Amino acid sequence: MANNSKLHPRNQHAEGYDFERLLADSPELETFTIRNPMGRATIDFQDAAAVRMLNRALLKTHYNIDFWDIPANYLCPPIPGRVDYIHYLADLLAASNNQDIPRGRHIKVLDVGTGASLVYPLLGQSEYGWHFTGVDIDAGAIKSARRICEANRLNIAIRRQNAPENIFKNVIEPRDIFHITMCNPPFHASMEQATKGTQRKWNNLGKGRSSKLNFGGQNAELWCPGGEVKFVASMIEQSTEFADQCLWFTSLVSKKDSLRPLSRVLGKANVADFNLVEMAQGQKTSRFIAWTFIKKNQRSKYLIGGRQ
Repeated sequence: MANNSKLHPRNQHAEGYDFERLLADSPELETFTIRNPMGRATIDFQDAAAVRMLNRALLKTHYNIDFWDIPANYLCPPIPGRVDYIHYLADLLAASNNQDIPRGRHIKVLDVGTGASLVYPLLGQSEYGWHFTGVDIDAGAIKSARRICEANRLNIAIRRQNAPENIFKNVIEPRDIFHITMCNPPFHASMEQATKGTQRKWNNLGKGRSSKLNFGGQNAELWCPGGEVKFVASMIEQSTEFADQCLWFTSLVSKKDSLRPLSRVLGKANVADFNLVEMAQGQKTSRFIAWTFIKKNQRSKYLIGGRQ
């Protein structure tokens, strides 16, 4: 991976992957290591097994995760981009805390759609010591996430959402207070759209036509009726019921065209504040939206013990 200074300044991968260090910690990565035209060590990112092995090595070397694996066909997340979301969330919390990033287990984070990889809780707990609750509707994802927790002896709460139409109901309990909710929503509106998006990726990689989903992914991870606009709009509408139980609600938004309709939904929800945070990884720009019902002069209480 080439130098990527566009990543968040605290991102451990902003200068690329240190293959010498990774190979020292995970010798099994050697099997998948190749040389790029510049002679630098890399992997074949078209090879799902290589990507999975790289993730395993990155999580071990940089985030102290000794065991990590996911079942076949589940989404294999790119670590540098995922941890960027975590770092920008830390900045969001710092803005309500005299620019000091709050660290430690008293900071509670809800990860909606945590997935089989459990990637956000693993990264956020390692970087900032936050306590995570991971939620998913998929039984296989829940089983995998619990296996990762048990193997690494991690104290991460895993909750199953049994009603797919609900996002927060039944998983935010009456006594829960969260400082952040986060989500990487399914962004396609149909399986056909997801397949077309995957085909574009394969074409860009020079692979031609393929029925495989690049980097895997179950249906619920990739698409839902109405796509990300409908999903995130439902999240905003349902967040009003838990307005005083969370400091900041957030969600990734993959498509810039989704921002205008979501802004209208936020306006109707009468939020106290709304932020759009743009992130860049290489040539790609991503973003997340954040909204809160807590007035500015009340937010610090959530971070200094007033609501814990």
